[in-house]
Order: sequence, then structure tokens, then C-alpha cells
Amino acid sequence: MMIDRLGIFAGAALAGFLALTAVGRADTMSYADAVTTLAKECGPDIKKLCNGENLGNGRIQACLEKNASKVSPTCTATLGSVMSSIAQRQEAQASAFKVCQHDISQYCNSVKGDGNILSCLVETKRVDNKACNQAITDAGWR
Repeated sequence: MMIDRLGIFAGAALAGFLALTAVGRADTMSYADAVTTLAKECGPDIKKLCNGENLGNGRIQACLEKNASKVSPTCTATLGSVMSSIAQRQEAQASAFKVCQHDISQYCNSVKGDGNILSCLVETKRVDNKACNQAITDAGWR
């Protein structure tokens, strides 16, 4: 499953490279920023080593792994940090509702639907649970 996600990001990096979008970084990285960062730092490697590869289904990632000895140290390091950040974001998104359960029951109890509950948590200024606030931030929702 993680390998498929890595392939998606590596494939998306080539698309981002072609789109030439701007770079941005946060504590956890958005998918768009991940694509942009990978495109910037790994685009030349992808272009040189994986030219002609179809996007998606892990093909770009497989190409980079197959050619690992030829991939630039910058790309290798960037890929590691980007994947770590994305994993942290995914973990925060998966656990945010559990981490924030007390705040949900206290401030958003009558709200129905995950999206509406999330909006309630983000909009309420009364959430003072540091773990909940951090989970919301790490999930990229604030």
C-alpha cells in the first residue's frame, strides 16, 4: 500500500515537473507541495532516468529504485523527507477525530458529518487541547 502511494507521488512529481508549479513547505506537506518539491528536486533525475515511462501505478518510483545508484543525493534525500512528511500528514488525518474526541463532544456535539465536525473544530476558538490543535495542523486542515 505504501509502495503504491510512493509510486503515485513519484509519478505525480513528473507531472509537477512538467507543470512547473511553485514550492512551499510546512511542518507536514500538502500533496500539491509534495509534487512540486519532488518535481523540483527529482525532475531532472526522472527526466534523465525514466524518460518515456508512463505515469502512475508505481512506474516512476520503480524506475528511480531500479536506478538508485544513479539518482542524485538531493533527490534521494528529498524523496525521503517528502514521504516522511506525507506519512505524518496521513497519520494525523487518520487520528485527528480520535485525538479531538473530547473537543468534539464539548464544542461540536450537535454537529453531524465529518466535514461539518472538522469545520466546527477548525472554526471554534475554544479548542485548547494542544494535541487536538496539533493534529488539526499536522493534518493540513488549518
